[in-house]
Amino acid sequence: MKRFPAITANPKVASFRSIPAATQPWKESGSPWKSTLFRLLQSHEIDEAARFFARIPSPGVQLYTMMINGYCRINRLDQAFRLFERMPARDAAAWNSMIKAALDCGELDLGRKLFDEMPGRNVISWTTMVNGLSQFGRVDAAEDLFFRMPLRDTAAWNAMISAYCDNGRVADARSMFDKMPQPNLISWTAMIGGHDQNGESDKALCLFSELWMTRMKLTPRTYACILTVCANASELQLGIQLHAHLVRTSYSLDPFVSTSLVNLYAKCKQIEDSSKLFTEKQEKDVVSWTALITGYGLNDRHEDALKEFDKMTASPVRPNQSTFTSALNSCCGLQALERGKKIHATTVKLGLDLDMFVKNSLIVLYSKCGDIDDSLTLFNCMDRRNLVSWNSIIMGCAQNGYGSFAIELFDDMTKLNVQPDEITYTGLLTACSHSRMLEKGRNIFHMLERDPSVEVKLEHYSCMVDILGRCAMFEEAEELIRNMPMEPNATIWLALLSACRIHANIEVARRISKKVFDIDPENSATYVLLSNIYASAGQWNDVSQTRLMMRSRGITKVPAASWITLKGMRHEFVCGDRSHPMATEVYKKLDWLVGKLKELGYIHDTRFALHDVDDEQKEAVLAYHSEKLALAFGLISTVEGMGFVLVEIAGDLGCVGGAFAAQLGGSGDDGQEHGLRHRRERAFSSPSTCNYTEPSYTAVKVAP
Repeated sequence: MKRFPAITANPKVASFRSIPAATQPWKESGSPWKSTLFRLLQSHEIDEAARFFARIPSPGVQLYTMMINGYCRINRLDQAFRLFERMPARDAAAWNSMIKAALDCGELDLGRKLFDEMPGRNVISWTTMVNGLSQFGRVDAAEDLFFRMPLRDTAAWNAMISAYCDNGRVADARSMFDKMPQPNLISWTAMIGGHDQNGESDKALCLFSELWMTRMKLTPRTYACILTVCANASELQLGIQLHAHLVRTSYSLDPFVSTSLVNLYAKCKQIEDSSKLFTEKQEKDVVSWTALITGYGLNDRHEDALKEFDKMTASPVRPNQSTFTSALNSCCGLQALERGKKIHATTVKLGLDLDMFVKNSLIVLYSKCGDIDDSLTLFNCMDRRNLVSWNSIIMGCAQNGYGSFAIELFDDMTKLNVQPDEITYTGLLTACSHSRMLEKGRNIFHMLERDPSVEVKLEHYSCMVDILGRCAMFEEAEELIRNMPMEPNATIWLALLSACRIHANIEVARRISKKVFDIDPENSATYVLLSNIYASAGQWNDVSQTRLMMRSRGITKVPAASWITLKGMRHEFVCGDRSHPMATEVYKKLDWLVGKLKELGYIHDTRFALHDVDDEQKEAVLAYHSEKLALAFGLISTVEGMGFVLVEIAGDLGCVGGAFAAQLGGSGDDGQEHGLRHRRERAFSSPSTCNYTEPSYTAVKVAP
């Protein structure tokens, strides 16, 4: 960012106090200069406006201020500053405009110097500075300035309430709101929004009830705020009642209100209603389009989200940072790395790739798709990082087997005085789990317990149980669960049951499975996992009894699925699937590969297949496992220059293809070079250690 010299260091303006203030109104308000300059600035013709301004003989304070504001709107602070220096006299409006411009352009020190140098500061000057300090997170300094104000109007009170809310001090904001002499509608709206954005949607709704009883006339902005609260609190019925009221008052046609309605129905899982409202909008702007794209993503309709994104980019509406963030999140949901890279390229063209929120989404995309190297490159190139940036890269390293590096990143983060939150600790514990770092995991969990700013949640206990289970510390894991301050759920017991499969601990598995059945008897994963544990030990009677119990309770297993994204299209396979248009070619390729691998000594792992099926049938089932079908399709579909193809494996059989993939390497007789890597390969060397509940990823690099 461009730096500006200290005001007092500038020889031409040793002190702005030496320049006379405007003591009388300038006679230019009705002049043709003002109307023409206003028109040029409104149409964003800044260079033409500058040339026109240069031809005005002796422009007054008002015209100078208009031109300064024009420069500031497009972040040309240096030109605005030079123009400000040239002013023969300045009034309070000119000073306030320049202070606000400096703050909006990220120059807090310059804004504060201007404020300190300003003669005759008025309430607007003080309020502008309070807002500026708040946007830089200096809420204590803003508070000090607020209480030093010689005179406070309602706008000043509102500024301090917003400062508290924006910096997480919602209790202080509410205390100030309650002390206000005369809160106006902006005050009510700010406080309602403050409760909501700080996770207190219930208090926001209560405050709205109080506002409604005042009979104060509400504006579209306030209604938009209330609809957002309803969306975040999943209060669909209240939202529908408000919608009906807004239709009667014609406020539903307001751009802010209609966009909030799109968001409401999307967040309340009524995505079709959300889409219908968007279609009916007369003017589709970037905010409403982004709300719909985000809504599709929240409802796991990622393909539809990306289709809407394509429609938007083909229209005159230009996407913003939030749009790209939502589109990239949908790419994550589809594991569509190539599509994500195209969107990444678009952000570069539009100059939005440097935006911190966009970069955070890119870090998540690349790491979730197994490309941790590019994820780290993006992180290292960031000029500015927030806690989300650190959490994203720590979790990315954790999920890709770089456990030790995730810990190193955390050490760097704490050295920079970035305070961890609950997500940070989840990432660190996940890193220790995937990389089997028992002592590191214990130390981090104890650090979490001692951290007064973070509440230890069930998710953290689940991660710690997973660490202990993977390291065969079953007694310690069970003791931890027994001593938890909250009731254990099925997930935490399943983590321990999964560890029983890794270590073939039948005794603990029997005990743990009963606890899961008591909590969630309809969870098919428990039956499948227990059955596989028995099968691996050759206890076929127990396998049959488990599956019989599953059938008698009407519980069906969700088939394991694998999918691959090529040229923006997702191809999904299940075990033995022959519905794909290229099924003949896929099976032919897979049969050829299996034959070649058998020559190299590869054998199918039939431990988990039912005992009443002969070996040939077992091998036939395993040969056409969904992951292997996806791999074969990737190989026949990949052409020169395509690089890595990413396949996500979901379900309880994900490790079968991983073992197959581990053997598929080097140069094949098909004229292709196969270089495969399995996700978390640094954490595990044996496919039997895979956790059945976690997706696995295989990257296939094909060269002619």
